[in-house]
Amino acid sequence: MTSYPAILQPVLDTVDVRGLAEFYRELFGLTYRPGDELDKAQGWLVLLRPDGSRALAFQQVPSLPEVTWPEGPVPQQIHLDSTVPSVAELDVQHDRALALGAELLHDRSDDPEEPLRVYADPAGHPFCIFVA
Repeated sequence: MTSYPAILQPVLDTVDVRGLAEFYRELFGLTYRPGDELDKAQGWLVLLRPDGSRALAFQQVPSLPEVTWPEGPVPQQIHLDSTVPSVAELDVQHDRALALGAELLHDRSDDPEEPLRVYADPAGHPFCIFVA
């Protein structure tokens, strides 16, 4: 039998590890890995799901090119997809995302097949919330 590596977590580069981790902690209801919740300078933080499995990690970098998607020379490179069960919940999460510091990049919430919105997090990484 062949075994395969298991994906542990996506890692997002950022110039503000704590700030970006806190954005996603609030947005997705995650918690810090034990020890990462302490308010000390760290170049690497991990967020966990309620079941204790890893969800996201954040890595400090000195600079980060700004994503220019959907137009311009710098593509998304990677983005996170998240889902909600209804258009009403999409609207609730839209307000939450904006209040936490997200920027709306693309609004397709009126699409009858797959309502969605694309945002940039505070570091500029695109992420989607859509109805599924």
